[in-house]
Amino acid sequence: MSFRKILLSAALFTATAVFAADLPAVKILATGGTIAGTAASNTQTTGYKAGDLGIQTLIEAVPAMKDYADVSGEQIVKISSNNMDTKTLLKLAKRVNELLADPKTDGIVITHGTDTLEETAYFLNLVAKSDKPVILVGAMRPATAISADGPMNLLEAVRVAASKEAKGKGVMIVMNDEINGARDVTKTNTTNVSTFKSPELGALGYISGGKIRFYKESTKRHTVNSEFDVSKLDTLPRVDIIYSHIDDDPVMAEAALKAGAKGIVHAGTGNGSIADPTFEALKKAAANGTVVVRSARVPNGATTVSVPKYTEAGLLESDTLNPQKARLLLQLALTKTSDPKEIQIMFDEY
Repeated sequence: MSFRKILLSAALFTATAVFAADLPAVKILATGGTIAGTAASNTQTTGYKAGDLGIQTLIEAVPAMKDYADVSGEQIVKISSNNMDTKTLLKLAKRVNELLADPKTDGIVITHGTDTLEETAYFLNLVAKSDKPVILVGAMRPATAISADGPMNLLEAVRVAASKEAKGKGVMIVMNDEINGARDVTKTNTTNVSTFKSPELGALGYISGGKIRFYKESTKRHTVNSEFDVSKLDTLPRVDIIYSHIDDDPVMAEAALKAGAKGIVHAGTGNGSIADPTFEALKKAAANGTVVVRSARVPNGATTVSVPKYTEAGLLESDTLNPQKARLLLQLALTKTSDPKEIQIMFDEY
């Protein structure tokens, strides 16, 4: 190679290094899921192997990310998110906080299966100790599928994580060109790529026309304003969800108590209504120190104070949190107190 070519190569390398140094540093933490899934054919969109691909493969598949951020990856686990558990959730949360505390990290993206994505997002919204962007992203089609949605979702998640506009808005889910807040978003369709929606309160923003557009933000406490700390926790109190239905009876409530539940979330009909036989079991549980929260199986609306006997029995209300998110908040609340009045304040504020 000529001396001139050597100088040119050195100049290009230096320019590239300087450009990378000027970009925000975004760490991608991989947990598996459909976004890393593979199937036997490119038309197979169900029954695939979730979490099959490693984080480096996902990064290499979307080179355009490097135009927006200095990206690096780390594999936390490789699971289908229906198998997410407390041990993994705490491991992820602690690693997120370690990275957020590092001044060299500007934002975090977490690849995750969609089955429990909203739960992990809300948990992190309650325990992440930074106003830096934390973005969760997944896919509804495996990486091997025709028109796989994962690559574009990942690119847009990195772009949002690298943006100054995302700072201070809490943990978010970025998929299908939408930016949704962790508290209000839920999975609404079993297979459609536009599954994640905030049905009643709406998305925080969009990625459209090549631009990140925020229109609002949550008024609820989260991240740096949250009182919850998991840094020294290895487990969480047991909280079970009981789903209401015709012919409901106290069997499930009694089973939860026998299993050692410190809290119960009741996914009631209507405005958190409870069948009389189940209510008697929950009333007794509350009297004996188990914290019982009324939520609803109805997808929209707040669960509020309604029938006087529920309040008199000491049952709490979940506001607009769905049962699965109410469970997470109750678990964290129980690490701080077992006083129902204090826990109700938490449900009102978070």
